[in-house]
Amino acid sequence: MRIYHGADLRKGRFSETDRPYLITTVTRDRRPLFRDWRVGRLLVGQLRAATLNGHAETMAWVVMPDHLHWLMAPGSESVDAVIRRVKSHSARTINQQMGTNGPVWQKGYHDHALRKDEDIRAVARYIIANPLRAGMVSRIGDYPLWDATWL
Repeated sequence: MRIYHGADLRKGRFSETDRPYLITTVTRDRRPLFRDWRVGRLLVGQLRAATLNGHAETMAWVVMPDHLHWLMAPGSESVDAVIRRVKSHSARTINQQMGTNGPVWQKGYHDHALRKDEDIRAVARYIIANPLRAGMVSRIGDYPLWDATWL
C-alpha cells in the first residue's frame, strides 16, 4: 500500500497575494493521463478559468504526461484554494470526458514562492523547457501543452 505525504507539504504554509509561486502537482499514481493532449487541454481550460475568474494570474505553465508545472500568483484566493479548485474542476471534467470515475490527482502539491531576486522569466523558461529536457520534442514549438506570458 502506497502512503502519500503530499498533503503534509501544505502544513504551516500561507500564501501572499500577487507573489509568484511555482506549483508542481502530479497525477494519482503518476498515471500519464496527459500523454493524450486532448485530456491535457481539459486541464488547460481550468488554468485559464482560474485566470479569467481572478483567482490567479498565470505567467507560465507546462502540462507533462503525469504532472503540471504552473507559475502563478494568487489573486482573490490563497494558493491552496486555487490549486484545490483547479484540481477538483479538472478531475471532474477529465472523468466526464473519459467516462471514468475516481481521483485524477495525487493529494497535495509542491509550491515554491519566488524570492524578489529570482528572475521570473528564467523560471518561466525553465518550466516550459521541461518537454525538451525530457526528450519528448526537439523544439518547444512542437509540444502542444505549454504557454508563457512573455512568448
